[in-house]
Amino acid sequence: MIQTQSLWKLHELNLGGSNTGIGKVTAVDLARRGARVVLACRSKERGEAALVDVKRESGSDNVVFMQLDLGSLTSVRTFAETFLKTEARLDILINNAGQSQTSAGPTGRTADGLGMMFGVNHIGHFLLTHLLLERLKRCGPSRVVNVSSTAHNFGKIDFDCLNTHKALGLGTSFMEVLQVYSDSKLCNVLFTHELAKKLQGTDVTCYSLHPGAINTELARNTSSVLQMCLKPFTAFFFKNPVQGAQTTLHCALQEGLEPLSGRYFSNCTVRNVYAKAKDDAAAKKLWEFSERVCGLV
Repeated sequence: MIQTQSLWKLHELNLGGSNTGIGKVTAVDLARRGARVVLACRSKERGEAALVDVKRESGSDNVVFMQLDLGSLTSVRTFAETFLKTEARLDILINNAGQSQTSAGPTGRTADGLGMMFGVNHIGHFLLTHLLLERLKRCGPSRVVNVSSTAHNFGKIDFDCLNTHKALGLGTSFMEVLQVYSDSKLCNVLFTHELAKKLQGTDVTCYSLHPGAINTELARNTSSVLQMCLKPFTAFFFKNPVQGAQTTLHCALQEGLEPLSGRYFSNCTVRNVYAKAKDDAAAKKLWEFSERVCGLV
């Protein structure tokens, strides 16, 4: 396990309700272990509610909240600047945010004009990680954990659409928006793949993962009628938040994962991915496009 005596930092963002779900469970677990936990959330109200909950459930007062909107590059830069000025260490960065296929809306745009799911699910994490990377290196051994989804298996990266519209897709039907969500989750895996290459020779490693289908997330992103129909089955086929957080915690804490940097995990086990999820050319192209969008080149 990574040095439990060190001051850990957890970046956690749950746009759908940060006082519930796997983000909160992860924060509580790390705080109980003695970590210093930084909760980052777009909503001040929900972030402060999560802060109260995490402190109470973990029995730790070493938890703070900082406001962060991953849909705004300005907000990401402001957060990183504040964090670096006020926090001495960063040992674990967990990129847990996600706009779902229903919560993002079919044609939503970020403050910077990016497709909402591309901007929040990928670009916001990309820039945040970039801005905090030197601190991670200084505090090594350290880790970056990117929460993706098994939906990445159905994803594709349309670079023509990205270049023209700064979005992964423009469709408005349920299936088209679901496709964009899957595309954004593929971005998470490709980002992790390329980041691992760039981190070679450092004490920083990175991992992507599928947390499992979480019944709290299902409830948030479906109609009340569908919730009622599915409720008898969720106990059998969907994980609760504690179960869903285990792979995130595994990637953050498990000893000896360093040789697996850049790999994808599910159910606390490293998994093979399709060729498109480890495509060197696509990962490099996505990285370079992301740098341009963020104004880093």
